[in-house]
Amino acid sequence: MESDLGLAGAVVLVTGGVRGVGRGITRVFQDCGAHVVTCARREPEEPAGDFIACDVRDPEQVSALIGRIVDERGRLDVVVNNAGGSPLASAAEASPRFHDKIVQLNLLAPLLVAQQANAVMQRQDGVGSIVMISSVSATRPSPGTAAYGAAKAGLDNLTASLAVEWAPKVRVNALDVGLVRTEQAHLHYGSDVAAVGKTVPLGRLAEPEEVGRCAAFLASPLASYVSGATLKVHGGGEVPAFQAAADVDREGS
Repeated sequence: MESDLGLAGAVVLVTGGVRGVGRGITRVFQDCGAHVVTCARREPEEPAGDFIACDVRDPEQVSALIGRIVDERGRLDVVVNNAGGSPLASAAEASPRFHDKIVQLNLLAPLLVAQQANAVMQRQDGVGSIVMISSVSATRPSPGTAAYGAAKAGLDNLTASLAVEWAPKVRVNALDVGLVRTEQAHLHYGSDVAAVGKTVPLGRLAEPEEVGRCAAFLASPLASYVSGATLKVHGGGEVPAFQAAADVDREGS
């Protein structure tokens, strides 16, 4: 149960924690008894944690965000760098400005938030935890979202590097997340989301809270000796495409 993870009373920041996967992460940490602060550029229609408006690409806004959390709560124990994403765009036709914004949001912004959080965590008692929400696009081709996939690959490498630089006071881990059923799933997967889910070995898309539970585990004392790790949260990945066309007897002896 979430309440057994040892996160009760922890001060947690979830960037982009107001909708989609981020909202699921927020709910899980709240169920763990943590005090959750969420941020996004615009205030959400429905409450999600203690909301503070912040563009995580802006150094001054991030500094103000972290400073306010520490001023009001006295500490910062966990950061979940969830804000990110990308619309579909052809790599050949997208503008340099488009690619720059995607890399900034999915790689440089998490680094910026992590830097500010680390500065606080290094001065505190105990060990802080930073969890990067990455993607399976980091480790496979990402047609239509090439800059996003490249940025997430960088985020996975960044996770490993920061885990070394900031140890032993701060643990840094990542989740490589696969297909998730959110309120905007149809924009990525089309109208028949269930059919897309059947391409996953577990037979369905993930629920946002399932990603949240993995983030909570990595942030918790149960993962006290886990740092620099990237956990795949993808339902078994993808069935190799060639198997659908291969003319072999898979039931034979």
